[in-house]
Amino acid sequence: MMNRPFNNDSHFTPARRGSCEVAHFLVPEGRHQIAWGVSPRNNRLWNGKPRRGDTQSSVTRCRPSGASKSISATISWGLRPRLIAAAAPRLFCAISTLSRRAGVTALAAVLLTFFITAAHADVQKPVVTRRADVIDRVQPNIVKIYGAGGLRGLEAYQSGFLISPTGHLLTVWSYVLDSDTITVTLNDGRRFEAELVGARPRLDLALLKLKTDLDDLPYFDLADSKTATAGSRVLAFSNLYRVATGNEAASVQRGVVSVTAPLEARRGVYETPYRGPVYVLDAITNNPGAAGGALTNRRGELVGMLGKELRSRQSDLWLNYAMPIAELRGAIDDILAGRESSMSDPMTRRKPVMSLELDLLGIAMVPDVLDKTPPFIDGVRLGSPAHAAGLRRDDLILLIGDRLIQSCKTLVGELEFVDRADEVKITVMRNQMLIEVTLKATGDMSG
Repeated sequence: MMNRPFNNDSHFTPARRGSCEVAHFLVPEGRHQIAWGVSPRNNRLWNGKPRRGDTQSSVTRCRPSGASKSISATISWGLRPRLIAAAAPRLFCAISTLSRRAGVTALAAVLLTFFITAAHADVQKPVVTRRADVIDRVQPNIVKIYGAGGLRGLEAYQSGFLISPTGHLLTVWSYVLDSDTITVTLNDGRRFEAELVGARPRLDLALLKLKTDLDDLPYFDLADSKTATAGSRVLAFSNLYRVATGNEAASVQRGVVSVTAPLEARRGVYETPYRGPVYVLDAITNNPGAAGGALTNRRGELVGMLGKELRSRQSDLWLNYAMPIAELRGAIDDILAGRESSMSDPMTRRKPVMSLELDLLGIAMVPDVLDKTPPFIDGVRLGSPAHAAGLRRDDLILLIGDRLIQSCKTLVGELEFVDRADEVKITVMRNQMLIEVTLKATGDMSG
């Protein structure tokens, strides 16, 4: 029999040899693929080059004369070692030499299919990457964040991760960001100042941007983020206990998603403004500095952001959890696109003729003695709209409408864009709970 290559017009067209169609298939050899075939009449092996673009090997139809059925099978291939490439066709020949009957040759094709399937069973399964390789690939995306705090029980650091090559990074919204200077340390030890681009206190997220012109930073592509289910194995990356301060790698913890459950069901038990589904983790991630870290699956794909430290008021137990990226994507996209931005430019907005003032609402703020004095309420006048709405002393004003309030100065400045004849929605935090009220000024509004 003369050597006969694959038919270039059809990958699945078998060559005809006497009383049986020749069984042929592709076997990769190193970085190349070779076409093999065998004639049941003389058991001679032929080979040739497959057509360009072939990515699938097959044991095609082998129909002996008089047989009522044809036998076919298909096997998906990846790049395999030279040893398997040489062994597969030779095994086919060895089996077919047992008899010159076409029926046995058909059996040989089936047995060879089984052999190749068993030898390459891992090709049919997802590629399992070594954990060390996954960790090395994810580490450059993790950052350490330093800001306000330093007092007892108020650590001045937390974690975050890059979500763009130009330096946007995601973290939890917290007091650490209530600082004139926010410092971010990258995985390689470089330090940059960052600014707050936007925040969503109801989702416990904040978006920062490095104050530098970079465009080649490693990052998590949110479009490639995944979801996790109960039983999923995960890795938690964070700067817990401030173990890493420079170019040291972030801490990594292995764990399992125990359950996906709404945090809303724990209202009154756990104090947090976030009210949505969370991944409850079988891993001790509830540590100082871990909030804002990244949760990935075993392949290093982003699935969530580690939440703040939460302790049950009833059982005194800590909750280890992460917020799914799917729950945060919408808010992140809005902030990046400038939609409903909490940090919008006041130059693009118009002030009313008569602006709203805190005194008309019956609110007195703490003395504004710092550049960023936290906007705590110092007192509420009896009989005022604020008193009727239930606002109290020591409530922290977070939002006016949908705009973030970071200090007493920004509070006063934001009210300048509200007409005193209009209602205003104010969101305050009290004991880690968000309370939303709607106020309207009363009394003398003539100015």
